[in-house]
Amino acid sequence: MEGETSWNSHCIDDMSKDIGEFDSFSELSDEGNKEMIVSVDSILPNDLLERILAYLPIASIFRAGSVCRRWHEIVSSKRFLWNFSHVLSQKPWYFMFTSSDEPVGYAYDPILRKWYSIELPCIQTPNWFIASSCGLVCFMDNDSRSELHVCNPITKICKKLQEPPGMKFSDYSALSLSVSRTSHNYMISIVKSKQVPGNFLQWDLSIHIYDSETMMWATSLTEVLTGWRGGDESVICDGVLYFLIYSTGVGTPENRHSLVAYNLSSRSSPLIRSLISVPGPLTCGRLMNLKGKLVMVGGIGKPDRPDIIKGIGIWVLNGRNWVEVGRMPHKFFQGFGELDDVFASSGTDNLIYIQSYGAPALLVFDMSQKLWKWSLKCPVSKKFPLQLF
Repeated sequence: MEGETSWNSHCIDDMSKDIGEFDSFSELSDEGNKEMIVSVDSILPNDLLERILAYLPIASIFRAGSVCRRWHEIVSSKRFLWNFSHVLSQKPWYFMFTSSDEPVGYAYDPILRKWYSIELPCIQTPNWFIASSCGLVCFMDNDSRSELHVCNPITKICKKLQEPPGMKFSDYSALSLSVSRTSHNYMISIVKSKQVPGNFLQWDLSIHIYDSETMMWATSLTEVLTGWRGGDESVICDGVLYFLIYSTGVGTPENRHSLVAYNLSSRSSPLIRSLISVPGPLTCGRLMNLKGKLVMVGGIGKPDRPDIIKGIGIWVLNGRNWVEVGRMPHKFFQGFGELDDVFASSGTDNLIYIQSYGAPALLVFDMSQKLWKWSLKCPVSKKFPLQLF
């Protein structure tokens, strides 16, 4: 893997040492005490060897590809890359980088609790929009919002997409990606929002959908919102596009945010009919798809000062109602700052990662065990005090 020479090289020796311990057995014959070594690898069919390798942590799979040509071909095959994601032992990695000019950072493996230096392909600057699903990653530039790439960061295979339709240089854009585990097709959505010239309360909003099967973009909806604007938070869950919209000054502090549920098959309109209230006054919200369920990690605002964050909560959407599944204990919340958007958050399967924008500290919440814990300290460092992650 490019950019991984420093840890790949020394791990190959460790891997071969392990193989010597479990990949062969000895038989001593009575005549001459001759030793015969038989490789288990040579008698295993490819499909069985695939299943064994799939239960390794992701970092060990990288190393396994360096053992021999056969193992490299197995772990690099399309069938293996799609099938090993279903293995229960795999957990999602979290990628962290700074706002420097280089799109290089560190990825955290929650199984081995290790950080690895990793470089993302395609992306030229680290302020690009990023969305991921089932191991695929979509990048969109932050200037014109018209250059998009889809890539597999493990194989480094990238595809540049045609320019999406709709307004250029939108004020806000929300990018989301959804991959089908059965058909392997993917769908990309972009929610664009731009203020109507001369009218602070009205915003043009449009939804654009890319289908990998047809390799075409389609504009699904164009609408003018009054009192609301789009933002940069969206996610696709079970065929429904969810995105947050933000009040432009009308309404109470409890209604600073609202959630739009847009069915991608029926494509209902107008959007105002599909609004879902958020659970109380929030300073910010982060949306994610956890096993087909919409989960929101939100900053909880003070009743009298909604722009001041007093805690961080986690909710799951059940129908049109929110169910709280966790609230960050105060000992973990200390150090996240006070104002508005102070953290990033993403997750999949049962893991939710929460990171302060100003520090490399990474907090992990396990949904199944309701357990909070810090990751090991990330080795990435700031070049100057106000640099953000």
